[in-house]
Amino acid sequence: MSLKKRLAAAALTLSASGLLAIAGYEGYRSEAYIPVEGDVPTIGFGSTEGVKKGDTITVTGALNRLYRDVGVAESAIDACVIVPLTQGEYDAYTSFAFNVGRKAFCSSTLVRKLNAQDYEGACAELKRWVYAGGKKVPGLVQRRELEYQMCVGDL
Repeated sequence: MSLKKRLAAAALTLSASGLLAIAGYEGYRSEAYIPVEGDVPTIGFGSTEGVKKGDTITVTGALNRLYRDVGVAESAIDACVIVPLTQGEYDAYTSFAFNVGRKAFCSSTLVRKLNAQDYEGACAELKRWVYAGGKKVPGLVQRRELEYQMCVGDL
């Protein structure tokens, strides 16, 4: 078994492959839409802040929002994770925090397990977050599986 190199979360940034993964999971939409019934309007690459139905965005504008929103997700990790992480763990948790938001990320069982150094258990928690509006969403199942693989170092 190889020894995983872990660094303080504050010393890490989202890798290029992690950024591409988020953009791929979210997909690009130039017009605001509701991704799941009962959800908030979303535009670009999964951006929700200040978005209203009828809004439009360019690819450049969407990329700028993506970078900003990734920064928000990274700040959640910096604020709530007190243990060192591998790059794969950091990328997976940034994607997860991007998707669920800072409050849900920081108050999750995943973060409690992670901060208790239950790395395997924390990665496994990702697979539980596949519901929206009380319904299992196939796209979330696929996303969480890929985040899990990233987390455990299989990608």
